[in-house]
Amino acid sequence: MQSSDQVPAAPSTPIRIAAAVIADQDGRILLVRKRNTAFFMQPGGKLDPGETATAALVREINEELGCSVAETEFLGIFSAPAANEPSRVVEAALFLATIQGNIRPGAEIEEVLWVQPSQPGDRPLAPLTRDHVLRFMLARGLRKRA
Repeated sequence: MQSSDQVPAAPSTPIRIAAAVIADQDGRILLVRKRNTAFFMQPGGKLDPGETATAALVREINEELGCSVAETEFLGIFSAPAANEPSRVVEAALFLATIQGNIRPGAEIEEVLWVQPSQPGDRPLAPLTRDHVLRFMLARGLRKRA
């Protein structure tokens, strides 16, 4: 029995993000690691108030990778534990994206790498990437899109 001064914590609001699956001609997907973090994840980021997921994706790709977005395909909304914010959940609008320009890590991006969805290696992956993106792309049979 709870006393009146023990109110259950309200569930936190999901962190709304837009994230890109960017693939090269060999079917590898691009992952990024932000400065002072351990997890590799899709490029993208939080939506600003009133911003659409597509607009956020275009803005974030430009800020993080120095590229422009040429084309997108909406893949769906996926939820997972937030990699860098304990006890939070991300709600990601995920897009397959074709980019233009050379990748130049910027903003908070410390490292970029390309991985095969079937063999991502032993590096730490964000839950969204590990539990949803890699599985989704394997099921889709992604082979070429960049």
